[in-house]
Amino acid sequence: MCRLKTKELEEALNGFPLYSQDGKGKEAVCRAVFSIGAARWYVLEGNDEGKDFIMFCIVIGLLEDEYGYVSLKEMSKIELASPQKGAGKVKIEMWENFKPTALKNIPDPRLKDFLARQER
Repeated sequence: MCRLKTKELEEALNGFPLYSQDGKGKEAVCRAVFSIGAARWYVLEGNDEGKDFIMFCIVIGLLEDEYGYVSLKEMSKIELASPQKGAGKVKIEMWENFKPTALKNIPDPRLKDFLARQER
C-alpha cells in the first residue's frame, strides 16, 4: 500500500472524483495539501485508477506553477537529502489538520498569483 494513501486523504476526497470541480477556478475547494521543501500540491480531486491513486492538483514551487495530474505512488517515492547534515531524507508529507477550503481562501501568495493569471 502507498504510504501517502491514508484514511484522512480518502475521506477528504470522498465525493470529489477527477473532473468534479472542472471549471470552478478559484472557487474550487482544495481538499488536501502535500509538500516537500518549498513545493506544494493543492489537491482538488482524485480517485483510484488501477493500482494507483491519481489526483488533480495545482503544483506550486517546482519549475513552473501549474495544474496537473499526479500519481500518489510516484509522489510517495520522492525523497530529498535533508538540509541538516546527517539527518537522512525528507519525503513528501500531507499537511495534518488542513481543513478543506476554496482556493481563494488559501493565504499563499504564489497560489494567488497563479489563480489570477488563470482568470485572464
